[in-house]
Amino acid sequence: MKGDGRCLKLFLALSILFLQNVKGGEVGHSHNHSHSHSLRDAKVTVRCIERERQALLAFKRGLVDEFNLLSTWGSEAEKQDCCRWEGVYCSNQTGHVIQLHLGYSFLDEMFQPAFEYSFQGKMISPKLIELQHLQYLHLASIDFNESQIPDFIGSLTNLRYLSFHSCHLVGQIPSSFGNLTQLQYLDLSYNYQLQPENLNWLVALSSLTDLGLASFDFNWSQIPDFIGSLTNLRNLKLSSCNLVGPIPSSFGNLTQLQHLDLANNQLQPENLNWPPALSSLTDLDLSGNNQNTVLDLASIDFNGSQIPDFIGSLANLRYLSLSSCNLVGQIPSLFGNLTQLQHLDLSGNHLQAENLNWLPALSSLTYLDLSGANLSTVFDWPEAVLNKLPKLEELTLVNCSLPPPPPPPPTLYKTNSSTSLAYVDLSDNHLTSSIFLWLSNYSTSLVALGLSNNHLSGFIPNFIGNMSSLVDLDLSDNQIKGANPNSFARLCNLQTLQLQRNHLSGQLSQLLPRCAQNSLEELYLSNNVLAGSLNNLTSFSSLEVLHLSANQLSGKIPESVGQMSQLYDIDFSMNSLEGVVSETHFSKLSKLEYLDLSSNSLVLNFSSNWVPPFQLRYINLTSCKVGPLFPKWLQTQKHFSLLDISNAGISDSLPSWFWSNFRSADIINLSQNLIRGILTNLTAEFPFYAELHLSSNQIEGPIPSILSQASYLDLSNNNISGSLSFLCASADMSYLNLSSNSFSGELPDCWSHLENNLVMLDLSNNAFSGKIPMTIGSLFQMQTLKLRSNRFVGELPSSLKNCTSLEVIDLGDNKLSGPIPTWLGVSFNNLVILMLSSNHFNGSMPSQLCHLTRIQIMDFSVNNISGSIPKCLNNLTTLAQKGNPSLSSRHSYTRLMGNNTAASANYEDDASFIWKGRMQTYKSTLGLVKRIDLSSNRLTGEIPSEITHLVELVSLNLSRNRLTGQITPEIGNLQSLDSLDLSRNQIDGRIPTSLARIDRLSFLDLSYNNLSGKIPTGTQLQSFDPLDYAENPQLCGPPLKKMCADQNEPLSNEEDKDEFITLGFYISMGIGFAAGFWGVCGTLIFNRSWRYAYLKFLNGLNDWLYVKIALSKRQLKLAYA
Repeated sequence: MKGDGRCLKLFLALSILFLQNVKGGEVGHSHNHSHSHSLRDAKVTVRCIERERQALLAFKRGLVDEFNLLSTWGSEAEKQDCCRWEGVYCSNQTGHVIQLHLGYSFLDEMFQPAFEYSFQGKMISPKLIELQHLQYLHLASIDFNESQIPDFIGSLTNLRYLSFHSCHLVGQIPSSFGNLTQLQYLDLSYNYQLQPENLNWLVALSSLTDLGLASFDFNWSQIPDFIGSLTNLRNLKLSSCNLVGPIPSSFGNLTQLQHLDLANNQLQPENLNWPPALSSLTDLDLSGNNQNTVLDLASIDFNGSQIPDFIGSLANLRYLSLSSCNLVGQIPSLFGNLTQLQHLDLSGNHLQAENLNWLPALSSLTYLDLSGANLSTVFDWPEAVLNKLPKLEELTLVNCSLPPPPPPPPTLYKTNSSTSLAYVDLSDNHLTSSIFLWLSNYSTSLVALGLSNNHLSGFIPNFIGNMSSLVDLDLSDNQIKGANPNSFARLCNLQTLQLQRNHLSGQLSQLLPRCAQNSLEELYLSNNVLAGSLNNLTSFSSLEVLHLSANQLSGKIPESVGQMSQLYDIDFSMNSLEGVVSETHFSKLSKLEYLDLSSNSLVLNFSSNWVPPFQLRYINLTSCKVGPLFPKWLQTQKHFSLLDISNAGISDSLPSWFWSNFRSADIINLSQNLIRGILTNLTAEFPFYAELHLSSNQIEGPIPSILSQASYLDLSNNNISGSLSFLCASADMSYLNLSSNSFSGELPDCWSHLENNLVMLDLSNNAFSGKIPMTIGSLFQMQTLKLRSNRFVGELPSSLKNCTSLEVIDLGDNKLSGPIPTWLGVSFNNLVILMLSSNHFNGSMPSQLCHLTRIQIMDFSVNNISGSIPKCLNNLTTLAQKGNPSLSSRHSYTRLMGNNTAASANYEDDASFIWKGRMQTYKSTLGLVKRIDLSSNRLTGEIPSEITHLVELVSLNLSRNRLTGQITPEIGNLQSLDSLDLSRNQIDGRIPTSLARIDRLSFLDLSYNNLSGKIPTGTQLQSFDPLDYAENPQLCGPPLKKMCADQNEPLSNEEDKDEFITLGFYISMGIGFAAGFWGVCGTLIFNRSWRYAYLKFLNGLNDWLYVKIALSKRQLKLAYA
């Protein structure tokens, strides 16, 4: 057997040699090694440095080469060139040895079980010091038989790679290693008797990317804190090192770290505050730290990997948090091994589970949070989490796609499981009201219950009123209709009640939890249909937050609200409240910070010298009567983040103190008033990144340069003039609306400053002239561009095709010219609105426009466009496919705010165009408008039948062109059509009868064509004005006074397929009736045997029905006797 083992080792050695040779050369090799070296011509030039060759031979003499792996090393003539020796690599330029690669490589590890060491080492020859150019020294798994690491290794200062992995070395590591400042890779692992008493020299190795110290005996000490200073580390291996204590917080400096192995120690990785900094970490091993009771890895980015398997082996864990770790995949069933676990948090990942069969094994669990995990197929989840975890106190399963629970088992009400359950949050799932049955068993323990954003409906059940310990109840964002009389009967400890965004109706007073008058602190009832007054609220003396917006509340705000001294947040907006609001309403509201009375019919009446008791951060008085004078009490408010007094009846000038007083504001909205004056009194204290709304006032004069600091600027509908040079100093503006002012002249050519931020630009309805500047094409983030109703000339700048985020382009009513560019249909995949009307564009419509699959409005009217209408219009997907459009055209973006923070924001687009002969503006319903307007051009040819595929089209205007041919019979496919204008063309033929089947059609103009024949009869076409059919001499029938000469005139072949009742139909019907009648009745009259058989059948049928009816009557009598 021993001989067999030696043969096996020899075979493995030859295999290793073969694998090493087929790997090929590395960086710095002078050649590719192979066993053919010894066969090469001995006359080949020897590049080996003689002293380095002798040093290598001395090193070989210190090894026991049992398997003759270094057979290429020698003094023979054919072996003179050491650069050809196995494992030796020389520089191509200098001939110096730069790499010495002996021992095991990564490929060799598969052979280790049968072959522990490739060489036996008697000593490490000091002659190696001659290899001063050495960069790579790999001696892993050479058995140096308890030798010490020689000090001279620290003199090889060009080393970048050094491995003594598994070399059976002992003693101290020379401090001279600190001289190896270029070292990037150092592996001293598995030398069990090396003594790491002093590793301070590691601090000097700042270039290290890989450090292996596995199986060092740190003698139950802590991880050296200085390792955290090696900030270039990517791989760190400290497994089986007898380490104890916490992981140092300095590990947070290792931001390049990808692999961290701390397995098989006695570490206590709790209270970790460094993992969030390790954004590159993909592999973490803490297995074998079995004494750990706490493992908190929250917010480590595992870069989309699965939960590490080793966690299932940490049997002593009591606390485990893997929240927000970017983990994916299945929750491993090995978690069932963690039987001592008390706290489990897997929230904020992308996990999923097919079942929760492992969960009941965690009988000690008191805290469970699986939020964000996909549990959509776990239909028995209530049984697992509510009925089999007897110590559970907190349960959070938010956004888990939980299915509606099945009916609870009868034993549920008899069990005593989870009696300690106090906090339950099941929000953002698919639960129905059946969940209440499962929760009814915990009425005495629950403190907080969250069921928001589910599918709850009907009324709040009575048993909720038995939850006497309930402090926080959140049922918002459901379809709940109301509460039963006893729904809140015993909720005397309730502090927060959230029922906003439901379908609650009835009187407000009937919904208020009377038992909680002294405890209720926060009440959210917004967005329901509650009615009544506010008179019963003042008895809730502890209220701090009161949200009643978007209901149907009416009457006056009672003055007693001013006595609710704990209030800091009031929202009564969007109701039908009326009356005067005076100082008395706020007399004791010293804590008030948020006030929203907007969209009511309230009048604010304060004395000119009133000093409020509060300092507001948020105030919204939109559509309340605040003016006519500017409210002076606002001067006392110093900490606003939002001020909205739009449409407030103010007809005053801005006071001099206004801008300096609100230098910390994020949003200021003074729009839709009659504020007059100029903006020259702005100071340098104007808030950076503010959102400023001053539209629809009477402001005039130029724009101060200080407004370049704004991130959102709406000055539309004023009388502002001057230049836009202030924009050249702006870099952070996201939204700019200067429409409907008195600006003139050319636009500045400095738009590239705003390339990364500006998303909306509206300069419509001014007197700008000249060409559109080329730099406007650098606005890569722009979604809306409106330059309508100016005096721009020239062609569209080609740079505009770079603005690929554009969704709205409105350049109508200018003097732009040239052909419509083909890139309009190629560059703008997201384009929804394209309006180029009332310009001087010429040429034909490019077929590339058919690539605009999201287009809803296309308006090229009043130009000089010629040629035919493209037949590919059926490719306009949004117009051709039925869907569920949104009401408005809303855009989202990110805008900068103060303190260099960013916030999500959005805006709604509007559009103005001719609709049914009149100029209309749409905003809140713009998303429903789908129209094509090619009127007033020079288009020729027939109307393509493909246009009838646009079944979502609401308006089609092809009037005032030179179109010919007939109206396609399939025009009736456009069932969504509300407006159709084909007037003033050269269309002939009959009006298709399918047009009469469009029941939504409310505007039709077919006048001034060559149509003929009878106007089809239907519910729609006869209701239009005769003028809509005027100047079609051959047209007749209602609503025209001209009657058709022959009502039965033959229809054209085109119309035959639309007519069903014809003369042939009547003839066929008569023949069929005669044949059927005489075929049956004639046989019975003339054939006696058939007649007798038929009468016999009728008699039998009569007798059978009589018996059946008699039996049925008898059975009914017996049943009710």
